Amino acid sequence: MKALVYVGEKSLEYKMVPDPKLHDDDVLIKVESVGICGSDMHAFLGHDERRPAPLILGHEAAGLIVEGKNSGMKATINPLVSCGICSACIKGRNNICPERQLISMPPREGAFAEYLAIPHGNIIIIPNNVEINHAALTEPLACGWHAVKLGMAALDIHLSEANCLIIGGGAIGVGVNLALKEKGAKKVTIVDSNPLRQKNLIDNFEKDTIILDKIQPQTHYDFVIDAVGYAATRKDSSSICKPGGVIAHIGLGDGNGGLDIRRMTLQEITFIGTYTYTPEDFKETAEAIFDNRMGTFDWIEERPLGRGEMAFNDILGGRVAASKVVLRP
Repeated sequence: MKALVYVGEKSLEYKMVPDPKLHDDDVLIKVESVGICGSDMHAFLGHDERRPAPLILGHEAAGLIVEGKNSGMKATINPLVSCGICSACIKGRNNICPERQLISMPPREGAFAEYLAIPHGNIIIIPNNVEINHAALTEPLACGWHAVKLGMAALDIHLSEANCLIIGGGAIGVGVNLALKEKGAKKVTIVDSNPLRQKNLIDNFEKDTIILDKIQPQTHYDFVIDAVGYAATRKDSSSICKPGGVIAHIGLGDGNGGLDIRRMTLQEITFIGTYTYTPEDFKETAEAIFDNRMGTFDWIEERPLGRGEMAFNDILGGRVAASKVVLRP
C-alpha cells in the first residue's frame, strides 16, 4: 500500500510500505479521510520522542471496513487501544490505562496510509448520510468534549453562566467551542494569533463566539481551556482565570513552566490535565456529529495524501486558514 511516512525531522515520504497485518479481533479499514493533528506536527518537527522515525503518523481517521466484522460498512476510528481489564479501564477511564496504545505511536502504525488495522471494538459505524470528513474528526472533537465535561464537573457555577476562554483556534479549540455550545455555554471567546485562521474562525463562529487575536488582560474568565499548551499560554491561563475558576489543559506544546502556582493556590483555581477521551466521550461525540449537533464543518480543508508533506509545511508556515486539514488517500 501507499503511505505518507515520517522519515526524519521535517521530512515525509509518500511511498510503498507493507500492508498492515490483522490480529485477533482486528478489522481492516480502507482509510478515506485522516486529519493532521498538532501532535503529528510535533513529530514532524522532531519534537516528540514517542514517535521516532520511520513511522506512519495520523490518528484522526475514518474509512470503509474491507475485512473483518461489519465488512462493507463505513466507520470512524477510536485510535486509543487499551487493555480493557485494568482498574482504569473497568472504571471507563481507558484513556489513562497504563497499557494504552495510540495508532501513530510504536508499536502501532498510523492512518496516513491506504489501509489501517484496528480492533473491532475501536470503531463506530457511520450512518450513510454522514460525510466521511466529518466522521474522521470525531477524535479531535472528542478531546474537546472530554475537557468540557471535566470542567463542568469542577465549576461552581452552571456552564450557561460561565465566561469561557479557549486559547487556540485549531481543531481542538474549535471542538471545545462546539462542545461548550452543545452543553449550554452562552459566553465563549476564542483567542488565536494566526490572522488567516482568525478570519476562518470569524467566518464560521462570529455569530455566537467572540474571536480575538490576543488575550485581553483586563478580562477574567470562569473557565479557561488551553488548547495550545506552551509556557506562555499556561502563564496566560493562570493569570486570567477568576478566583475559584477552572483551567483545563489539553495542549501538548511543551512540558515546562508558565503556571503561576502561588496565584492558583491563593485563589483556589482548579487545574485539570485532560488527555484524549473515554470510550463514552468518543461515542457521545460521534452521535453529536451524526445528529448534526456539531455545526457545518466549514472550518476544514481537504488535500490529497500524496501531497501531505506540502500540507505539513503550509501549516508550519502559517499559510493555512482552516482549523483542520484532512488528507484523502
